[in-house]
Amino acid sequence: MEEPLKGQVAIVTGGARGIGRGIALTLAQAGADLLLADLLEEPLAATAKEVRELGRRVVTCQVDVTQAAQVEAMVARAIKDLGGLDVLVNCAGVISIHPVSELSEKDWDFVMDVNAKGTFLGCKAALPHLLAQKRGRIINVASIAGKEGFPNLAHYSASKFAVVGFTNALAKEVAREGITVNAICPGIVRTYMWDRLSDEWKNAGESVEASWQRHQLTLIPQGRAQTPQDMGRLALFFATMDNVTGQSVNVDGGFTFH
Repeated sequence: MEEPLKGQVAIVTGGARGIGRGIALTLAQAGADLLLADLLEEPLAATAKEVRELGRRVVTCQVDVTQAAQVEAMVARAIKDLGGLDVLVNCAGVISIHPVSELSEKDWDFVMDVNAKGTFLGCKAALPHLLAQKRGRIINVASIAGKEGFPNLAHYSASKFAVVGFTNALAKEVAREGITVNAICPGIVRTYMWDRLSDEWKNAGESVEASWQRHQLTLIPQGRAQTPQDMGRLALFFATMDNVTGQSVNVDGGFTFH
C-alpha cells in the first residue's frame, strides 16, 4: 500500500471521534504517526488503539484548545515524543442551537472560542516549528456553515466564517515559506453534532432517525450524507499537495456551490 506520509508526524485536534477520527485514521493509513488531542478520554483511547493497529506510533493528550499553554504543550509534545511536526489538523469544534434573540453571551463566546480561537491558537503554536523547517501543512476544519448562514446557528456560522477567512489570510502570509494552509468544509455528516441538529429540527411526531433521513434526502442533491472518511481523503489531498493553498473546499454532495 502506498504511504505518501510515511515518516511524517501529524497532530489532529478533536481526534477522538467523528470527523477528527476519520481524518486521523486516513492519515495513519497513509503512513503518518499521530498526536491525537481531545477532551474525551475514552473515545480518544479507542481511536489511538485503532491507529496503533495500523502500525503507527501515536501519542494522546487531553487538550482544551481555547487555552494557549495547553496548545503550545501539545505541539511541543508531538515534536519531543514523535520527532517533529509536518501536518496540523485543527478539527476540534462545538455547536449549540439558539436563535440570536435567545443567544447568550456565554454561548457565543464558547462557540467562538473553540471553533475560531482554537484554530488560531493551534496555528500560532505550530508556526515557529513549521517556519523553521520551511515546510508544513495546516488543515483547518470549517463547515459549509462557514460559507452560508443557517437559522439558529448564527454564532456557529460566524465561527466557521472566521475559520474560512483566517485560513485564506494565513495561507497568503506563509505562501513563500513552504507551508500550505487550507480548510475542509464538511456538509451533512452523521456525527454527534448532526444528531443534535436532527433532534432540534425534527417535525412533530418525527423520530430523530426519521429527521436525519429526511434532511439527507431533502438537502443533499446526491441524496446521501457525507462521511468522516470523505473528510479524511480531502485532508490527505491537502497534506500531499505542494501548490494548493488558501482554499476552503466543500465536501457536501452538492449542497452548496461556493
